[in-house]
Parts: sequence; structure tokens; C-alpha cells
Amino acid sequence: METDTHSTPRTTPGLRRAADRVTGCATAYGVLGAVALAAVAVVAAGGHPVNTFMWVRAVLLPLVAVVMHRLAVAAFRDGPDQRGSRRAFERLGTLSAVMPIAIVGVDLVPGVCPLWYAAVQTVCVLPVVGIAFLTRGAALRTAFPRGR
Repeated sequence: METDTHSTPRTTPGLRRAADRVTGCATAYGVLGAVALAAVAVVAAGGHPVNTFMWVRAVLLPLVAVVMHRLAVAAFRDGPDQRGSRRAFERLGTLSAVMPIAIVGVDLVPGVCPLWYAAVQTVCVLPVVGIAFLTRGAALRTAFPRGR
């Protein structure tokens, strides 16, 4: 079976399962991000303090979830030739490795955000951690072998 560095090989059950899990995690991240945005809006509407950082983060992270979902779809695209994008897969892997560290790390800086918001953001990023592990798993590493 021949593959080039820009495509995935024919879909196997393990590959399909891993791809579905990655896409599902990206969707879950988007849903949780939307819930976090709604929580910030409810807290602000209740008259409690909500700083600019919280608003910006609450709006941006669901938008990043859309990007992650699009990368997952591009990486695992099905079609007559069942070719996906290795480049999208690599970007998804990199993004999913960096985001949890950046999100939780910034939230831990004293005074940046309240503890409840840091906890919400930590829960939201758990599906991204799942993507990071899945993209480094055997099924997907085999599907997207390293090029030169």
C-alpha cells in the first residue's frame, strides 16, 4: 500500500476509531468552551466582576475549538481515495500539546482570574489533552508516518 507524506493510508477500524475520537474531543471542547462563555456572561449579568482577560479568553477559546475541529476533519477526511492532510494532523497535534499548558499556566498566574474561572478553563481543556494523547497514539502515528 503506497502513501505519500500528505495523505493517510486506507482507513482501518483502529484508525477510524481514533479519528472519530479526535473529532469528538474537538467537538466536546467547543461545547465546553461555549458553556464557559455562557458562564462568564451569567456571572457578569449577575453583577459580579468579570475582567477583560476573562471575556477575551471566553470568546477566543470556542473560536479555537472551531479551528481544531476543522483541522481534525481535514486530517481525517474521507473520500473516494480516503486521503487526509498530514499537515492538518501535525498542526492539530502541536496545537493540542501547547494549548493545555498555555491555558492552565496563564490561569495559575495570581490575580489574572478568579479560581472558579481557572477551574472552568481546566475542565474545558481536558478534551484537548485527549486530542494530544490520541494524536500521539500508535494508530494515528502509523497513519501519518514522519516524512524526510
